[in-house]
Amino acid sequence: MAARLAASTGEAVKLVQRDNPTIAQLSSTIDANHERTLAERYLMIPSSNDARHIAVIGAGIAGLSCATRLQQAGLTVSLFDKSRGPAGRMSTRRGNGWQCDHGAQYFTARHPAFRSEVARWQEASVAGVWAPRLQVINGDSAPERILQDSSISRFVGIPRMSSPARFLADGLKLHTQTTVIQLQRDASGWRLLTAEHGWQNECFEAVLLALPAPQSEPLLRQVVPSLAALTGGVLMRGSWTLMLRFSEPIELGFDAAFVNHDPLRWIARDSSKPGRSGAETWVLQASAAWSEAHREDSAERVAAILLDAFCRLGGPAPAAWTAHRWRYADSNPALDIACAWDSETGVGLCGDWINGGKIEGAWLSGQALASQVIESIVRK
Repeated sequence: MAARLAASTGEAVKLVQRDNPTIAQLSSTIDANHERTLAERYLMIPSSNDARHIAVIGAGIAGLSCATRLQQAGLTVSLFDKSRGPAGRMSTRRGNGWQCDHGAQYFTARHPAFRSEVARWQEASVAGVWAPRLQVINGDSAPERILQDSSISRFVGIPRMSSPARFLADGLKLHTQTTVIQLQRDASGWRLLTAEHGWQNECFEAVLLALPAPQSEPLLRQVVPSLAALTGGVLMRGSWTLMLRFSEPIELGFDAAFVNHDPLRWIARDSSKPGRSGAETWVLQASAAWSEAHREDSAERVAAILLDAFCRLGGPAPAAWTAHRWRYADSNPALDIACAWDSETGVGLCGDWINGGKIEGAWLSGQALASQVIESIVRK
């Protein structure tokens, strides 16, 4: 895979492998930052007077990770996102008296650097361990309980999944509801055209895209064809999610379940996660294959089918429901590189789709890209 990708990009484009020494060295950097006081972490003042300005587009966990690392290195960073707030697919939907994680359901931490970062989140009370009663449901067979493995911790944001992202964003210059629709480079650097505010006044030395591949490709097509070719070859799949509200707690014998037959792939009692409040909520997530086949169906039709599947598994009808369609939930397959960086143009890519498809991979991808930028710009 890496060889094929390298052949499709220009010589200046660096595809950083997962086992790159830069990735392995992240632990010492994170451990050093872990020793900072909480005030210092929330307000990461650049360590030098470096006026060079970097734009990061996308405030999911990859973009936040990348922007944080760059700011710690002394660079000026502006972060842009089309949504009302940060988090990407670590989002939580909130309504009148209820909340529900409708994107990523939990995350694990295996790499030493990410374990250190999660420890930082735990210390700040924005993440914690979730130990659900977990089952696997295979077709019509009886559910199989998954015994808890003490070596695997499942983490969630507290009091909602978006909390770690908001924790990271607190120390960054974040422009929300700002959709970047064009990149342009002139003698002063890179400029950004946004749908809501027109051309940004600032010029940037580098532009880093932390977006799904299909959203990155049109931005890159005219300015960095080599990276456009990389993103254009990635297949990303959608995902339908249904959030259910109940007037009282319900008991199904499990808190979460992997479902191995369509249309469902995952069921979870969101209210079982630590720090949750409000009405009883459950989340249903459809499989990628089913979601793709029903990508353009109405929310009402999707809800009817998913609710029928839930009822056949013993679930009662909810008092209310809300549906959400993620157009770009995962890549099939996820790439096996950490990030991509074009040193000649100053444009880079990071995200979960480029590094394994999970929250940990997204965070490591952002760190890896930041390290490449620092090496090219700060230390050149």
